[in-house]
Amino acid sequence: MSDLFTDLKQKLHNKDIKIVLPEASDERVVEAASKLSEDKLVTPVLIGDEAEVKQKAGDLGAQVDQCEVINPASYDRFDEMVQAFVERRKGKATEEDARKILQDENYFGTMLVYMNEAHGLVSGAAHSTADTVRPALQIIKTKPGVKKTSGVFIMVRDEEKYVFADCAINIAPNDEDLAEIAVESAETANLFNIDPRVAMLSFSTKGSAKSEETEKVEQAIEMAKEKNGELVIDGEFQFDAAFVPSVAQKKAPDSPIQGDANTFIFPSLEAGNIGYKIAQRLGNFDAVGPILQGLNQPVNDLSRGCSVDDVYKLSMITAAQSLE
Repeated sequence: MSDLFTDLKQKLHNKDIKIVLPEASDERVVEAASKLSEDKLVTPVLIGDEAEVKQKAGDLGAQVDQCEVINPASYDRFDEMVQAFVERRKGKATEEDARKILQDENYFGTMLVYMNEAHGLVSGAAHSTADTVRPALQIIKTKPGVKKTSGVFIMVRDEEKYVFADCAINIAPNDEDLAEIAVESAETANLFNIDPRVAMLSFSTKGSAKSEETEKVEQAIEMAKEKNGELVIDGEFQFDAAFVPSVAQKKAPDSPIQGDANTFIFPSLEAGNIGYKIAQRLGNFDAVGPILQGLNQPVNDLSRGCSVDDVYKLSMITAAQSLE
């Protein structure tokens, strides 16, 4: 396991952090929950019928005795949860609506986090990104001063660690969105002991081309500096100018970033998604995430093609986010 997760293990050990894993019918989730509880990193909260969950665990040779199992159908605070949901939705859901909606494990699990019965949630092994993110946006909502959530990947290869954003959520971010993503990504970098040096990426370096796209990035840099005056950030950069010192010296000799950026902000979702997958598949980086940032409490989304190890690692990351 990389230093990234060795550090997280030390940070989380015996902290009594509860992470909701609502997809208790998925074998990968049950196995990950077993391992998380065995390693004393988090207390997994599994959503489902207790007898069925224990039967599945037994069939897998997994141990869930140290996990919490909550069945929405028999939850003793369900009426209280319904009222809290109706209040949170501010007229967009009746009590009758709430009772139906909260039978959904993602909505139920997200409400557990909102009611401080758990510290965070990880879903997506058997659900789409929308099914995971929608309850979070409706219930948890974004932090004050943050308009949109965004998705980052921590790219890990041996001792190397980089932050790539936004690779998961915002299709065509505007200048304000990009500035927000940059500031939030720097905070995420700090969480993983990465001293953020933020490069705003483009197909141009320091005005080598002029277009609406490059001007958007230029404006985003100024906005990010206004949000956080201590942030080390520059651009617009082609990737090589942000990452290769010799190229930086030629293309951006006056920049505070001289080929030593470690936090990369892509100008669009298509660029970010393509970029992280190229690094993952051609560069043999582990892509940890997507990690959702900007929410009041941590909720994270798995890929439906995830492994047991992916569930395990993202649960650790979610727990670490809850400590901030």
